[in-house]
Parts: sequence; structure tokens; C-alpha cells
Amino acid sequence: MLRPVSPRVCCKFRRPNRLPYLARFTVSSLSSSELFSKPATLELPNAPSVAYAAVTHPLPGPAPSSKTRETIALAKDYILPVYARLPIVLDRGQGSWVWDCDGRKYLDFSAGIAVNALGHADEGVSEMLKSQSSKLMHTSNLYYNEPSAALASLLVTLTQREGGLGYPAGDHHPTGVPGAKVFFCNSGTEANEGALKVARKVGKDRGGPTKTEIVCFQQSFHGRSFGALSVTSTRKYQDPFMPLVPGVRVGVLNQSEGLEDLITENTCAVIVEPIQGEGGVNSADIEWMRKLVQRARDTGAVVIFDEIQCGLYRTGTLWAHSAWPVDCHPDIVTMAKPLANGYPIGAVLMRDAVMGTMTTGSHGTTFGGSPLACSLGFHVLDRLSQREFVSHLNRTSAFLLRRLERLSGWFPDLVGPIRGCGLIIGLVLIREGDAQRLVELARERGVLLLTAGTDCVRLVPSLNVSEEEVSHAVDVIESCLGLLS
Repeated sequence: MLRPVSPRVCCKFRRPNRLPYLARFTVSSLSSSELFSKPATLELPNAPSVAYAAVTHPLPGPAPSSKTRETIALAKDYILPVYARLPIVLDRGQGSWVWDCDGRKYLDFSAGIAVNALGHADEGVSEMLKSQSSKLMHTSNLYYNEPSAALASLLVTLTQREGGLGYPAGDHHPTGVPGAKVFFCNSGTEANEGALKVARKVGKDRGGPTKTEIVCFQQSFHGRSFGALSVTSTRKYQDPFMPLVPGVRVGVLNQSEGLEDLITENTCAVIVEPIQGEGGVNSADIEWMRKLVQRARDTGAVVIFDEIQCGLYRTGTLWAHSAWPVDCHPDIVTMAKPLANGYPIGAVLMRDAVMGTMTTGSHGTTFGGSPLACSLGFHVLDRLSQREFVSHLNRTSAFLLRRLERLSGWFPDLVGPIRGCGLIIGLVLIREGDAQRLVELARERGVLLLTAGTDCVRLVPSLNVSEEEVSHAVDVIESCLGLLS
């Protein structure tokens, strides 16, 4: 049984199909009924909010603390300056909120770039971290460990039950015939590197030494290591490091014309995001994806879905593709961001049909699959998959969408279409530069947002965000749009 039987929020390492528990960790917290049984009660406003026109969080602040000044100075002295950091030093968090060293409070609608699924300083995550770190943190992959086996089994059985990777929702396999395998690593970039290696090896096994080409898509983002960067088709990221891995072809998301020329007998991998995060919250069309997957099947290419940002319930289902027809499903899914709620972890989930090529020694990692990372991953995924949690997420995301859909009527010269679904939402701004300006205005009023692509504001809050917090964030956005108009 995959879900906790206790009404308390809990986490147990266990095998599927009701076999004996492997171990048990219980974390006291609010009950799921207390957290998520509240129905939607907030009404939609009749006019845009103007309550947040005044700046409350100026940058730089009028009198930054000595701790703020010293931390920024120390970082500038010793940390490689590859980030465009703001002069804010975040000190602590709780739920959907963070505080800086000067005591200013922010509503975090970025969630560490779609990482903190359970919010900041979650009690259950903290207790699991304390419990496992006092028992066993790292062993290397020379030995088995219980948490990695439990998390792998949970990922596979949830995928079979909820849909994905070729399984329709409600599918299952007999005990001892899992139907998929998992490789653990430390980040999304590493997960994509691992997936590309699997596909390259499958290609050589299926088609020989020339089946090595990789297909990616415009506005994609798959990471910054050498292989992942080679399929991240954004010139500002790639140009300083040219030449990159050869044999990469770049297509256009949702463009069916030319797929036969794009994906050929020499293609070993097609890597695509069902919803492009960094590129502008652009969703793949299901009919286009069906054609893409079919062309890959016809040529023996491995289809990789990068669900690092859109997967693990961000869209309201386990995978962004969980509810899609199975002929639109991939061979491999990569994941990372929310899996351990901020602790580094990544994973590659693949069908048995492609995993057979990966034999002993063909890939590896020192830290991947550590007891600490996997115990946290199991705890987080177990809680995210609770029916009450998913129902709450879907109610809240529907409320957010209803609020945002009114903006184009109130601000027709500023606001374009709404992109995405669930709690990965893109708000398109029509005028050049307005997306960045809206993010800046919201930050000056205590709400943290992200840009995506060139014209989009990205909203990726924690998955347990409340309707009241959603309402506050949109009130601030409305006030800022009023200033832009």
C-alpha cells in the first residue's frame, strides 16, 4: 500500500503490493485533513487590486544591516561571480514565505525555481533529515542501502498506478517484474547527462556507430554541463563554450512539418520538455507529441522527457504526461528539482526496453542514491502523492488560473495569454521588457516571481501554497500591472 494509513503525515520505507515494511519513520505534523480538507472559499474580485501601489521592499534598503553588508562583501570576495544576484540576503523561511537579514518578509512564488514543493522549513522534511543523518548519510554504491531501493520502487509503482512511461493509469506488474528502472544522481543536469548516455548506448546497440545524433528543440533548457548544454538551444548559454558536442539537431516545438528530416536513422535520442520552463512555459501539443514519438519509434530513437521542472505533481499529476495517451509517452523521464524539497537529488526513470544496454560499469556516481538523499526523496514523494494533497493542489491551481484569466480583460494592452497548467504558470506580457519590469515591481512589494523566456512571468510556488497566499500574490501582480499601464 503506497499511501500512509495513518491520518498523520508520515513516511515509511516499504515495498509495494502490501509486503512487509522495510522500515518506518513517522513525523508529527498537521494531519492531512487539517491541511487540505478546506474547500475553496475565496471569491473572485470585481476589479483589479490597487492596494499594493506603494513600494514596501526597496532595493537597496534604506539601512541594510551589518550582516547583510558583510555577507554580500564576503560572497563577492570569494564566490565565482557567475550569478546576477540581488542585494538581498535570505536568512530563513517558513512555508511559502522567506525573510531577509533585515527582517523583511517575502512571499516566495519562485520556490527556489520550482524546488521547494513542501515550502521552506517543512517540519516533516526537517525531522527526516535529522533522523536519517544521525543513522547513515553516505555509503557509496559499492553497497546496497534501504532508502534508495524504497524510493526507486515508489517511483516505478506510482508511475504504473498514475500513468506515465508507457503505462496507462491503474496499470501494475506482478511482484518481481517492475517494468522500469531508476538511476539516482545529484541534479537535473546529471539526470539529463545520464539519459543521453543511455540513449547513445542504445543507439549504437540498435543501429551501429553512426546512430549518435541527438534532437532537441528551440527554447529548451536541459542544464549547463557539457552534454546537457549541447542540447540547451539558447545561444547566450552556448556561445562562450563552443564547440560543443557535435551531432545535435534543433527542431521547433509543436512544428510537425519536417519531423522526418529532423529525426533520421542516425538519431539516437530525442529530448524534449513537455512544458518548457526556462524557455517561456511553452506546452507541447499532444497531437504533435504523438507524431514526434511515432517518428522516433520508426527510426529506433530513444525519447527522453525532461520533467525536471514540470514533473512530480507540478502540473497536478505525477508526470506532466501522466494523463496523455500512452502513444505519446517517452522511453525515459528525468527528474530532480522537488524530489527532496531542496536537498540535492536527481533521477533517471527508464523503461526496461532501454535499460538492458546499461551493464555494470557503464555509468556511475559517487553521491547518487545516498541514504540521506533518498530517505528525503521518499518522504517528499510519499506526501506529494497523497490524494488530499493532490486535491488541494488542483483546487489552488484552479483558483490561481481563474484569477489570472481576468487580467487580459482588465489590462488588454499589457497581458497576453496564460500558459502552462497546475502550478507552473506563465503570464505573457505583450510589451518588450514588461516581464522583467513586473518581476522587479512585485519584488519591491514583497512577492518573488521569475521570468521565463523573453516575454513571460513564471509562477511556480510551493505545491502546498494556500488560496490566501495565491490571492495576495495576484493582488500584488494586479497593482503592479496598474503601475505599468
